[in-house]
Order: sequence, then C-alpha cells, then structure tokens
Amino acid sequence: MRITILAVPDCPNLPLIQERITAALDGRPTPLETVEVRQEEEAARLGMTGSPTILLDGVDPFAMPGALPSVSCRLYRDSDGRADGAPTVQALRRALAGTPDAHGSASDGCCEPGRADVLDPIGRAGRGRRAPAERGLRAVHQAVLRHFATTGHAPDPAALDTVAAMAGRTAAEVLAELDREDFLTLGPAGRISAAYPFSATPTRHRVRLADGVQVWSMCAIDALGICAMLGQDVTVSSIDPVTGEPVTVTFTGGAPAWEPVTTVVFVGRRTGDGPAASVCCDALNFFTGPVSAEQWKRNNPEVHGEIVGRNRAVELAEQTFGPLLRDDG
Repeated sequence: MRITILAVPDCPNLPLIQERITAALDGRPTPLETVEVRQEEEAARLGMTGSPTILLDGVDPFAMPGALPSVSCRLYRDSDGRADGAPTVQALRRALAGTPDAHGSASDGCCEPGRADVLDPIGRAGRGRRAPAERGLRAVHQAVLRHFATTGHAPDPAALDTVAAMAGRTAAEVLAELDREDFLTLGPAGRISAAYPFSATPTRHRVRLADGVQVWSMCAIDALGICAMLGQDVTVSSIDPVTGEPVTVTFTGGAPAWEPVTTVVFVGRRTGDGPAASVCCDALNFFTGPVSAEQWKRNNPEVHGEIVGRNRAVELAEQTFGPLLRDDG
C-alpha cells in the first residue's frame, strides 16, 4: 500500500497526521509520501479536498460525498463528533485495514481473498490481452481495434479478409480463434460484439476520443485503458450504478482528472468460468465514492471483488491495454 499525504505549504496539521499515521502503522514498513499542493487545479487533479488529505493507493478513505477540491484547512471528526486536524489513530488503523470508517468510507486495500482470481478475466490469467503474432491473430486483432478507434463501431468480418490472408487464413478462422482465446467476442453470424476494450453495443461507459470519435467500452477498466492503448487524450463518461450520478475522467497528456474527485472503481467478477464479457465486465464500474461502491457490493452478493483507487485503476488499465497496438515482438 502506498500512503500519500496531500498538504499545502506549512500546513499546521501535517506533523500531526504524520505522527498518527506512524502510530497506526505500528512499525510496519510502508511507503509514505508527502506532496505539496498550492493551487486548486492541483487539488482537483490529485484528489485533495482540504489540507491535509490522506490517500491510500490513491483513495481518500475519509472522503465525504459532495466534497470539492480545496486547498483550505481540512477538519476530521471523531466518533464523538469532535473536530480535529487529522483522523484519529484508531480511524487510521481501520482505514489501513480496509474497514469502513464512521462515514462508511473504506480504503483502497479492502481486498478479499482470491484477489488474483478476481483480476484473472481482465488479464487472461497473466497472459495479457495482446494477441500472439502467429497465425495472423495479432494482425487481425489490431485491425479490429484500429477500426473501432477510427469509426466507433466494429468492422464487418469480410473487411478483415485481406489481413487474415497474409497468414494464409480467412477472417472467419482468425476471428473464431480470437473468440476462443477471449481477445474478442463474436455474436450471431460471426459478427464482432466486443473487442476489449471496445463494445459494439451501448454500455454504461462512453469514451470520446481526441478526434471526436465516440466509442463504447466494456467496463470501467477498459474505458481507462483506451488512452494508453491509442496514445491520445480521451474523455470517459460513465454513471454510478447506485446513485445514477455521472462520473467523468478526462485524460490530458496522459494524466487523468476525475469528477468527482472521490471516484473509486469496483473490480469484481461473478462466480463461474467464461469470457470476461460474461463473468466480469458488468462488475467493473465507476462509483462516485466508496459509500455507493459498498452499497452496490452488498446489493450484488454473487459478485466478489474489491474497491480500488483512482491511481490503481489507471495503472491496471494501462498494464492491460497499453501494449495492444505495439508492433514490436
């Protein structure tokens, strides 16, 4: 777990929060970084809603719904309602353990047993989502992704015949193999219904590319990965499935700005085997904060997973989708 403290220069409560974090860690060696924030623009980009703000792997475990970016002094209230310049040691221990605090917030590290299993459908059990170069798989796969990015919709399988023929195969043969290996999914008549991160049909997650093309993504992680995959700025628009409130992530120069700044991502999967499209895509969503994410989790007991912070969600997305259109190897 990475612990980050966001504070304005000479924040009077910075020494207090540092002292309490040290006490809450009980001697455990944990990376601790202090970031100086001077402008509200920086506060919005980093997720700071007052000084000092603590982030656990990019998530503010004490975030209050509707809190706005701010460089003003931040106050925390204990279980008796008393205001203080930093969370109590007990509250910090609960946050570090991933236990909800008095406001229902939870840290980014609330990982359940079997975390690797939760993430397996995304990364294909460690094999990644970059198709192998042999048998025309990568060439056809990349052609599909580029068509989505250029037009906003899936290509007709016949349009891929020329690419597949370079490997001595038909497009139908290559697409069927890509479907079996879960690089994409085929619907009726062998047409492409999804090619992660893109969906051929509307979803909760819409992504506007820098050139104006709009695409649908399969899930929250897929949406976040499009910037790294295409190497261009994008704007992700989604909806919290519990509150119905909008979530927007704007990538500028590869750096994301989140609205609201309390946004988290739930990464989960349903019980059973199958392609990512059926076992986990509808269980990877944006939430305006940990409270609604926890509510969705309680409402969907058949899904197991975890809440991850903004930084971790982007990191996971970049690792998964960043290599897809590379031509090396």
